[in-house]
Amino acid sequence: MQKSGLRFSALLFFTFVAAGGLAARAKAADGEQKFAELGTCKLVSGQQIEHCRLGYRTWGALNADRSNAVLFPTWFSGTTANLTDAIQPGALVDPTKYFVIGVDALGDGVSSSPSNSATQHGPDFPAITIQDMVNSEYRLATETLGLKHLHAVMGISMGGIQTFEWMVDYPEFMDVAIPLVGSPRPNSRDLLLYRTSTDAVKDDPVWQKGRYTQPIAASVADLIWQMNLSTPMYYVRTHSTDGFSAEYAGMYSHGLLPFDANDWLAQLDAMVHHDVAHGGRLEDAAKRVTARVFVVNAAQDHMVNPQPGLDFARLLGAKTMVLESDCGHLAVSCEAATLDPAVRAFLDGK
Repeated sequence: MQKSGLRFSALLFFTFVAAGGLAARAKAADGEQKFAELGTCKLVSGQQIEHCRLGYRTWGALNADRSNAVLFPTWFSGTTANLTDAIQPGALVDPTKYFVIGVDALGDGVSSSPSNSATQHGPDFPAITIQDMVNSEYRLATETLGLKHLHAVMGISMGGIQTFEWMVDYPEFMDVAIPLVGSPRPNSRDLLLYRTSTDAVKDDPVWQKGRYTQPIAASVADLIWQMNLSTPMYYVRTHSTDGFSAEYAGMYSHGLLPFDANDWLAQLDAMVHHDVAHGGRLEDAAKRVTARVFVVNAAQDHMVNPQPGLDFARLLGAKTMVLESDCGHLAVSCEAATLDPAVRAFLDGK
C-alpha cells in the first residue's frame, strides 16, 4: 500500500504516524503464510478431513467495492511460496491492482495433507479430488475472507485444472477464469504419465504401503516427471552432455524430496480422477460456465496434454492462446514476455 499526496496538519500528526505504522505492517505482511481453520471438510466421496485447514497468502488490498479479488490455487507439488514471481507488477497478475489470494491446495503439505494430519496420517488420509480442493477454496473465500464474489480465478498446471473445476462448479462466483496449461479432464496420455508416476512411488522399497518411517525419495517417480516437464529439444539445449553424470546422480538421490511421497500420491490421484463433467457430458458442463474464459495451453506439453483444454474452450467459445515453444509444460515461464501481458489485459477486461 503506497501513500501519495498526503497532507496533514500538526493536529493530525500522531494519527498519521499511527496509520502509517499500520500500513507499514500491512505491507510487510504481503505474501505472509496464513491458515484458515475450516473444521471438518466434507468430501465428495462421503468421507471427511478432520481438523481441516487451508494455507493461503494474500497480496495487495481489496478495493472499496470488494470487486478486485483474484484467487490463485497452487500447481501440483507446489505451495503458495512458489507463486511470488507470478504475483507482482509486470508478471501474470499485478497486486497493485488486484487483491490476490494464493491458496495451498489440499495435499500440498501446507494445507491438510497425509503428511501433516495428526488423526488421519499417511495412508489413513481420505482420498481427495480436484472438486474437494475447489470446495475448500470456496469456503476460504466465503467463510474466512468474507467474499461474496471473485473477479477471477486463475492457476497454472494443477492450478489450471482447479480453475476449470471452479468455472463449472461455482459459475456465478467469478467474472473471469484463466486456466494456464490445465485441463478439464485428463486424456489417455495424461493418465499414462500420472499412473506411471504413481506406480514408481509405490514400487520404491522404502514406501511400505505408505507407512514409511523415513522420508522417501522415490527417485524414479521424479525422474519420470522431469522427463515430461519439457521436451527433448529443450532438455538437450539446457543440459550439457558433459555435466549429465553429476546432474543425474544429484537428481537420483534427491527425488521427490522435500515433498512427501503420500502427499505426491494424493494430489496425483486427484488429477487422475478429475472430470469437470462429473461423469456426464463435457457439453453439459460447458453450458454451466458464465465467466469470461481465457484458456492457455502449450502445443508441446508432455505433462498436461493441450487438446482437452482447447476442446473445452471451443465448447465455451472462449479466447485461447497456444504457446508454441519447445519448452513444453514450462512454456508459461519461457514465453512470459508474450503470455503475461495477454493475461493482465484479459484480467483488466481488454
